[in-house]
Amino acid sequence: MAPEPNRPAPEPGKPELIEALRADRLWLLRQIDAGRWPQWRLDLAALERELGQLLDQLSERDPSGSQPR
Repeated sequence: MAPEPNRPAPEPGKPELIEALRADRLWLLRQIDAGRWPQWRLDLAALERELGQLLDQLSERDPSGSQPR
């Protein structure tokens, strides 16, 4: 049976999603530290902090999830 053309791709499981968010946060932090997008630095830094807080909360709620490296 052929896949439906408008069907969304399967979502990653919770540990994979958390790990992907951690990787995205690290990438964003490295870009900010390297001086990319100076006009957006404060907003991006706030986004990075909020993402970090969200990941910390997820780790506290689900100890079986991935842990920070």
